[in-house]
Amino acid sequence: MAQVQCPNGHLYEQVTHSACPSCPAPEQAASFSGSDAQTVLPAQAASGLRASGDSTLTVTDNRTAQTYTLPLQDGNIRALDLRRIKVHPDDFGMVSYDPAYLNTAACKSSITFIDGDKGILRYRGYAIEDLAEKCNFLEVAYLLLLGELPTEAESKEWEYKIQHHTMLHENAKKFMDGFHHNAHPMGMLVSTIAALSTFYPKARHVTDPDERMLNVLRLIAKMPTMAAYAYRHSRGFPYVYPDNSLSYTQNFMNMLWQMTEPNYVVNPSLARALDVLFILHADHEQNCGTTVMRCVGSAQADPFLTMAAAAAALAGPLHGGANEEVIKMLDEIGSVDHIPAYIRRVKAGELKLMGFGHRVYKSYDPRASIIKKAADEVFAVTGSNRRLDIALELERIALQDDYFMRRNLYPNVDFYSGIMYQALGFAPEMFTVLFAIPRTVGWLAQWQEMLEDPEQKIARPRQVYTGPELRKLASHP
Repeated sequence: MAQVQCPNGHLYEQVTHSACPSCPAPEQAASFSGSDAQTVLPAQAASGLRASGDSTLTVTDNRTAQTYTLPLQDGNIRALDLRRIKVHPDDFGMVSYDPAYLNTAACKSSITFIDGDKGILRYRGYAIEDLAEKCNFLEVAYLLLLGELPTEAESKEWEYKIQHHTMLHENAKKFMDGFHHNAHPMGMLVSTIAALSTFYPKARHVTDPDERMLNVLRLIAKMPTMAAYAYRHSRGFPYVYPDNSLSYTQNFMNMLWQMTEPNYVVNPSLARALDVLFILHADHEQNCGTTVMRCVGSAQADPFLTMAAAAAALAGPLHGGANEEVIKMLDEIGSVDHIPAYIRRVKAGELKLMGFGHRVYKSYDPRASIIKKAADEVFAVTGSNRRLDIALELERIALQDDYFMRRNLYPNVDFYSGIMYQALGFAPEMFTVLFAIPRTVGWLAQWQEMLEDPEQKIARPRQVYTGPELRKLASHP
């Protein structure tokens, strides 16, 4: 049966139900109207909600016939204003029920803008396509954290500061040595980030701007070092110290792959490709990991503990592990000839097409097209790749199939990034670690913005209690 979506976002079988079973019945509903029928704000248009000309929303509670006028801010209502809607004076008031925050804005942010319907991603107003083409990762990091792109002098000073915080305390290296030889690199990374809290006790002074920026620099600088050490530990290789004469990505690649040669030479094309991948993954608005960063940070935990929590969220397969699943899918398909049969099984509901579709983007993920272009440059250096051939043909077939078009299933950033990571020499277990390195910048920018926002308090969502009423405890013999 075909599923349709009601104005409130619920999916239901239209054949089975003439109206959405999840929405309240008409006699229980609150109706929304406005005094100016000509003004329909984009945020409310999909729900049929109308704003009045004076930026208010009129709500009629059909249970009580009471009418409320709620102010709009940036075209939206504040959830706390719903508390005014009550049946009895001693009621707590209405709350909005929104599992997984599908339609809840928990903050105001000036960092990243996404228009999922149009496939737009911007950092501080700059199109991701322009930044990936014309900037390096550290310039984009400066932009995300400080709001503007650096001048040439500011860029040199910024790079110098980061380069001189890349070293890891020797005791932190010993800490990493304690992990089992086959420990997952992401588990090692999350644990080591948290352990750094004990090396920098002043980091707990999160309201001190100077201390805060010092630890921002430390985290951006040390993430590649910790990631490289996690990788080399899993291979039984000795750790390689950072080389501050190299660029951010070149230094990371050197720490990963230098062996007995006195100077490991990083291919500049491959280093640039990794730089582009880092730019594309630097921030993505209020996703799961960023929400964790803001939530834990709202308790004023230090940035090391806060970021360890965000990285733990990223470690989940539904968040940061999707590109590894794409690699598994391509290996399962095996060859271009097997694609039609695989597509038939996907359409029959037997399999999922990994790397297609996105919670936010309802058209082509802009990052995917950039990665696809960068992949050509990588494979010009590394040689052809069987997985890429399968991926290109799979994309071609899917984008010509009405089944996928109707469902807005376009390639996302994970579809090509895993193929590129493997071509660059990374094992699948390192994919999420590679995601965490650039996302550090986005997490820290969002954390800093949250701390400076006077409206933010410690996060404490409400719940809709569905358990029993008061029960009496029977007396025991």
